[in-house]
Amino acid sequence: TQWQRDLGISYDRLGMVQRAKGDLAEAQQRFEASLRIAERLAAQDPANIDWQRDVISSNHSLGEVQQAQGDLAGAQRRFEASLRIAERLAAQDSRNTEWQRDLSVSHEKLGLLQEMLNDLAGARRSFEASLRIAERLATQDPANAQWQRDLSVSHEQLGDLQEAQGDLAGAQRSIEASLHISERLAAQDPTNARWQRDLSVSYEKLADLQKLQGDLAGAQRLLEESLRIAARLATQDPTNAQWQRDLSVRYDLLGELQEAQGDLVGALRRFEESLAISERLTAQDPANVQWQRDLAVSYVKLGGLRETSRDLPGALVRFEQARAIYRALVQRVPERTQFQRELAALEGWIAELQGAAPTKRQRRPWSTMQ
Repeated sequence: TQWQRDLGISYDRLGMVQRAKGDLAEAQQRFEASLRIAERLAAQDPANIDWQRDVISSNHSLGEVQQAQGDLAGAQRRFEASLRIAERLAAQDSRNTEWQRDLSVSHEKLGLLQEMLNDLAGARRSFEASLRIAERLATQDPANAQWQRDLSVSHEQLGDLQEAQGDLAGAQRSIEASLHISERLAAQDPTNARWQRDLSVSYEKLADLQKLQGDLAGAQRLLEESLRIAARLATQDPTNAQWQRDLSVRYDLLGELQEAQGDLVGALRRFEESLAISERLTAQDPANVQWQRDLAVSYVKLGGLRETSRDLPGALVRFEQARAIYRALVQRVPERTQFQRELAALEGWIAELQGAAPTKRQRRPWSTMQ
């Protein structure tokens, strides 16, 4: 049985490598193989806690890949299965910190999916449950860097949700709490790429809040700091698809701010840099739903900039490229109502662009597509 478990762990590690490269189909096959072994061993000996936790981990990995490919129902089954096991283990021994952390992570995974499905009330319950556990663990051992990071991530996810619900004051508190931890960890070990990425994400989140509150200059300073970190990581490992996507998103967000402040040349340069990465990633793995949407958003941003510059034919070309992607996404992932809303908005913009005189047109909120 130990050899079987070792084989399952090997499949899991191979899956992680494939996921980092952006090959989600191959990663899914590896994670499914790992899960089959984990479930078989766990059924063989339900009292073996390590094997039960292997099932939790395999479900998380497989669920994340399914989510990235648009199989939200499949992902939900995986995350709910993980949560059931984690709840059972945590109830057995409330003092076992590893099992408590498993439960916190399981709530977090499910919350992210609920947010994607627009179940904001369910997502909030999940994130708050995750945060309560993360706070308890981090207080118990302030020297444990992993638990401190977990707490930072929990604050960040709750902040994202609060922002989506319009609670900007609550979101600011949550994101700042996350940033304080990220800054401390990143200063503690500047060579830790994961902590550096966390810091980049925290700067980006806070910049978004600054922008919403009208402080564009403050938002730009934060985004430029976020971009510097993202660019360094992307250069450090060009094969890491997540870091490449991070860089693309930062270019896109910075371009938005530059456009809002009237720097159209700077905005065009950033949008084109973002587009180049999105095109490369989608060519690498056309099955990745998030990357397809990223590409559509890049086309929308470039179209908006063309429209601002009065290049209406150029704007129409970009919008139609985005529409083709959105139509495919809506067919492929009908439960993602966000895609349907964005497609409907885009259809309206195209119709208006085709029929309205330039002098009668109003500036559109392109940032809503981010």
